[in-house]
Amino acid sequence: MTNKIKFTAKRVSSFSCPADKQQSFLWDKSTPGLGLRTTPKGKPSYVFQSLYRSKTIRITIGSPLAWKIPQVQIKAREYQRLIDEGKDPRRQIIDLKNQAMEEDKKTLLARATFGEVYEEYICERRQHWGDRHYEDHMKMISKRKKVRGGVLFPLLGIPLSEVHAQQIEDLVEKEAAKRPARVRLALRHLRAFFRWASEQKKWCELVDKDAANTRKTRELAGKASYKTDHLEKDQLYAWFNACANYPNIVISSYLQCLLLTGARREELGHLQWGDISFQWRSIQLRDKTQGTRSIPLTPYVESLINSLPKRNQWVFSSKQSKSGRLVEPSIAHAHITNDVGIKVTLHGLRRSFKSLTEWLDIPVGVVAQIMGHKPSATAERHYTVRPLDLLRIHHKKIEEWIVEQGTMPGSVASAELLSIVDRC
Repeated sequence: MTNKIKFTAKRVSSFSCPADKQQSFLWDKSTPGLGLRTTPKGKPSYVFQSLYRSKTIRITIGSPLAWKIPQVQIKAREYQRLIDEGKDPRRQIIDLKNQAMEEDKKTLLARATFGEVYEEYICERRQHWGDRHYEDHMKMISKRKKVRGGVLFPLLGIPLSEVHAQQIEDLVEKEAAKRPARVRLALRHLRAFFRWASEQKKWCELVDKDAANTRKTRELAGKASYKTDHLEKDQLYAWFNACANYPNIVISSYLQCLLLTGARREELGHLQWGDISFQWRSIQLRDKTQGTRSIPLTPYVESLINSLPKRNQWVFSSKQSKSGRLVEPSIAHAHITNDVGIKVTLHGLRRSFKSLTEWLDIPVGVVAQIMGHKPSATAERHYTVRPLDLLRIHHKKIEEWIVEQGTMPGSVASAELLSIVDRC
């Protein structure tokens, strides 16, 4: 190292590289290894140069505009001490950078809101969910507009690391009185989300996986009461007559098909024309437990479907909804049941299908297969496989009996309903 001088602010600022050289160095007399490097076109910078394991190493420290001379001298001596201890100062620089990056990453993660992580959770798990389950998750975080937003909406802007049991208890206490069923569903979603987050390397340290599972939270949410609403045999005529007279043919047919197939409301709601085989008299439903299942296309249900307008791909279509299909038939059904003094929900119609079959000599496994219930007995799960033709025999018998009970001699609906069954 030549050109050793004592570094001063004036000497450092006046140092330049001759035009005929690629680079030029100025070395500090008082600090071994500390130098100032510059090029004809570049800006000067402090460097440290020394021998490490018999090889010359050079480390750029920084610009004279950012480093004062005493500061850069301290840094150069620090590097030299590391070499004297047998350590490579370049390794320390890399370690410090990695540490800083980790700290920055942790800071960014700590700032992540519940809403941001919850959306990541939904995106990752979407492929394992059905449409209804996905829609439920999206509704839980929907924004507040004229109507109430999702139950979890108040948590969206809070950092995940700050979502704790007390906040959830306060939220549940506020919402449970207005919509207890939605709150219980939200808690189930939250518990699943917290379990997922606790298994993720980047989120596990920020989340309290038991935050939604405290005793107080469970007590505030309450327990779901088992619903038993269903149509009695003697109520079938009033219900059928009210449905037949309802002005909207799509809703009228949908409700009757719901009762006569025992399907879930969304299974029928998502039914497309391509899911129906009129040749083989079968309907393929999107089953939430099995993926899909096929049920017989029984005579009266077929006549109802044939009477519907073919506006688009949906069997039960709608001119008003954005999706083009019937979305919320429960409002119309509430009007129908209120008019005839019957209290039964849409799911109660599915429950009615099961309860009404008790009047007939129908094997329990047949009813379960039509409704899409998982078989309970070992024989049902592993040995009993019923073809569609065998199901059709029983299902047609169920339909004929329900339609017969839903008509009365001399009534307006009687001749129409029974003539369809007789023709088929």
